[in-house]
Amino acid sequence: MDKAPINWTNTVLFTTTPVFAITLVPLYGYFYGYDLYEWIVFILLMAFCGMSITGGYHRLWSHKTYRAHPSLRFIFAIGGACAVQNDILHWVSDHRRHHRYVDNNDRDPYSAGKGFWFSHIGWILRDYKSATNDFSNVKDLREDPIVCWQHTHYLKLVLITNIGVPAFLGYLHGDIIACLLLGGLLRLVLSQHATYLINSLAHMWGQQTYSDSSSARDNSWLALITYGEGYHNYHHTFQWDYRNGVKWWHYDPTKWMIRLCSLVGLTQDLKRSTLAQIEEAKLEMQYRIATERCELLNIPENWRLCLKQEYEQFLETLQLWTDHRQAWYEAKGKKIQRSLEHWDQLQVRDKYKEVQYSLKIQRRRWQKILRNLGEPFPNPA
Repeated sequence: MDKAPINWTNTVLFTTTPVFAITLVPLYGYFYGYDLYEWIVFILLMAFCGMSITGGYHRLWSHKTYRAHPSLRFIFAIGGACAVQNDILHWVSDHRRHHRYVDNNDRDPYSAGKGFWFSHIGWILRDYKSATNDFSNVKDLREDPIVCWQHTHYLKLVLITNIGVPAFLGYLHGDIIACLLLGGLLRLVLSQHATYLINSLAHMWGQQTYSDSSSARDNSWLALITYGEGYHNYHHTFQWDYRNGVKWWHYDPTKWMIRLCSLVGLTQDLKRSTLAQIEEAKLEMQYRIATERCELLNIPENWRLCLKQEYEQFLETLQLWTDHRQAWYEAKGKKIQRSLEHWDQLQVRDKYKEVQYSLKIQRRRWQKILRNLGEPFPNPA
């Protein structure tokens, strides 16, 4: 089978920039050094490009997990051009096809099924059919004037942001070359490959906490260098959620940025998965893994029956908790006019707390069964 033709523009760009970065940057540092100002320029431009991709290209335009003010969309469009990962229309079109045909080697533009190299950068270096330009899945974005403007002026924006901006910042400080090397060259290479790790390593290393329907995995280490995108199994399971790190303590600066912008009116309609949806997905995965373990270890039938019963009971309790939680929030939202209404509200609250406690106990029982699975089955008292 003939290989796809080489994309010489991309091949030259993605070959020369890393070579120059690993040679020119340390050489200039050795002979002339870099000061704090120049490293701050590097860090700020890294964050600007990274968050424009994660918050703009990915969570805003690709998945529409929230709505953004035109001024914020404009900033993301500039930052995306600075990242040199193609214009919004191309990037989003590829990414939507990735989600629709994930792991399909013929239709997923950067399928992890073809290996690390292909999914990381190989798919960019040749003109593969799976990455053929097709804007039929981004018709909605053609109505966004900022997206269309960036598409038209993309090359100019790339040159201005990658050469003009670092050079200007260097001119203000008195060292143009240092800022071009750190804020331009090194930042460009590192920001690109950090993003590409989500296409490659995040589909190969980590846990499948919520679903095994795709190769996507959760990896908290990757989240540290990808502005929260490392929780990739969660993202593929709940791709409409503006969060990737769903827990409050998950490192997801993109999530925090979107939430913070909502407090000042720059973002709206932030979409979230419900707690019940998340718990149910985790529970289903745990049950599936446990049943596979039962088959593998030939665990006795009484354990399997106990596992099934606890799983079904957990689902029932979870649904009951969801219903009472909704009733409690609706009751809190109503204006209390009479003492009887207040009394009814207290009853709803108490019932919700009771079911919430039952869910807590149910979860402990479930975790205990998973831990003890395969041990001698306890005799009834």
